[in-house]
Amino acid sequence: MQEMLFDLWSTILLMLGFLAVVLLASAVKVVPEFKRLVILRLGRFAGIRGPGVVFRIPIIDQLLWIDLRERYFDVPHQTCITKDNAPTDIDFIVYYKVVDPAASVLNVSDFRGAALGISTTTLRAVIGEMMLDEVLAKRDEINSVLRVKLDEVTERWGVKITNVEIREILPPRDVQEAMIKQMAAERTRRAMVTEAEGKKEAAIKVAEGEKQAAILKAEGERKAAILKAEGYATALRTISEAARELDENTMKLQYLEGLKEIGKSDATKIVIPLEVLDMLRGWLERGET
Repeated sequence: MQEMLFDLWSTILLMLGFLAVVLLASAVKVVPEFKRLVILRLGRFAGIRGPGVVFRIPIIDQLLWIDLRERYFDVPHQTCITKDNAPTDIDFIVYYKVVDPAASVLNVSDFRGAALGISTTTLRAVIGEMMLDEVLAKRDEINSVLRVKLDEVTERWGVKITNVEIREILPPRDVQEAMIKQMAAERTRRAMVTEAEGKKEAAIKVAEGEKQAAILKAEGERKAAILKAEGYATALRTISEAARELDENTMKLQYLEGLKEIGKSDATKIVIPLEVLDMLRGWLERGET
């Protein structure tokens, strides 16, 4: 009988020890740097714990894990009517971050669902105040307006909207076709302008080349004329210097040679220069003496 009681007490102690170990293990939590623990003690808010080792009262304390890292959710295509009554499909991404873990637990039950609903209604309100051309051209401005308006709502939930990015804007099909035609016409116009500018630059280059060729030709002719004139001057100087070195007898011999050549010709009339007559007269006078 005693052995049975001993075994029973041993089993009970063993179970109590195991239960104590389990309770002790559940009472100790390790919270990473990017997370926080919101503790509800008997249903009431008891504080925020972490990071590091956190102790809680088993069974009594309820633990809610909150991730502080930046996260995002997609807003699927929403058909919005612009100010000029053009139905436009838009989808975007919302980036958010929990800044108040307690408010994110106590003030909203489903943040993602609530934020998604607010995002769609805010998008329709913003797009409804803009023309289609503005929607297509002012994407960054729409992102900024959406971020500010969403952040004003989610602030009471302890969540900060860090960024909003529109991924795609789809205008009506007829508008898309008109945009494609406009883009093709613009490319054609740019090609024609580029071709005209190329022809203009080519004509300018040709004209400049002809101008430079004319200038170089004129410069060459001027230098050739100068060199020709200098050659004439040099020749005249040479003749003048040679003439100064000739004496009277040399000149007389030259005249006689000239008369000899004239006498060989078939001409019936012979013109005798005065210098030859003077030379002959001089010879005659010297012979008389």
